[in-house]
Amino acid sequence: MTDDRTTVVVITHNRRDEVLRTLDRLERLPEAPPVIVTDNGSTDGTADAVARLHPRVRLLRPGRNLGAVGRNLAVRYVRTPYIAFCDDDSWWEPGSLSRAADLLDAHPRLAAVTARILVQPAGTVDPIVEELRDSPLPGPPWLPGPALGSILAAATCLRTDAFREVGGFSARMWLGGEEELFATDLIARGWWLAYVAELTCHHQPSPLRDPTLRRMHGIRNTLWFSWLRRPAPAALRRTLHVARTVPPDRVSLRAFGQAAAGLPWVLRERRVVPTEVEARLKLLERAQRHSTARRYVG
Repeated sequence: MTDDRTTVVVITHNRRDEVLRTLDRLERLPEAPPVIVTDNGSTDGTADAVARLHPRVRLLRPGRNLGAVGRNLAVRYVRTPYIAFCDDDSWWEPGSLSRAADLLDAHPRLAAVTARILVQPAGTVDPIVEELRDSPLPGPPWLPGPALGSILAAATCLRTDAFREVGGFSARMWLGGEEELFATDLIARGWWLAYVAELTCHHQPSPLRDPTLRRMHGIRNTLWFSWLRRPAPAALRRTLHVARTVPPDRVSLRAFGQAAAGLPWVLRERRVVPTEVEARLKLLERAQRHSTARRYVG
């Protein structure tokens, strides 16, 4: 059942045990996909362990933490039509990569398919799956599942050409909610994104994470995205909503400070989306206010 249509891209930083477990799982997949790992400047021996224990993996060592841009670096070396992202604490279910490639083969305007996520070790369905399944966005009848307004980088298979068309993930966003800008730029170019329940990705959250930093970046990136792509009234409304709903603590204050400091470049690079794309963003914004899924904002 080998399948040469998809390359798996993984970014990692100081999670040696987690990424080795992920690579063990990926190497056992029947599709036998090529795998590229970007080590984002780990200091715990991650890169050396990957090189020693997984010699077939293409290992990139930029020497610093690039955040989500580590994926962009890896995609430079991709020679397959599709890319499957996963994090160093997630992995794909056997058969899902082939099925995702079949769907992308069949639908030329479909840029990405996002999988159902099972949280390990209990195997429970991630709360965000309900939000994906019940997406309010309208879509063409040929879509293989509900239309989405964004992706989850840890559980999405994408068309390589579409990824390159929008330039990948923004270096400004670094990591934490970076998918929103990327996905919106895809949609603005006429691409479609879909949730497909028959695809499965597993996620075993690493205890080696900094939720404080991730929340700070998530708040900042939400504000930056709003002013980069949305009309001024919508961006202002979103900013006020975030200000009212995030915890009133030092992390939130620092996030707003970083967002304000970036205002000069945000205004220089501001490009408001077409009216029909903004209408979809409004639908998503309303739905997300009632979601129980864990978010970086709030």
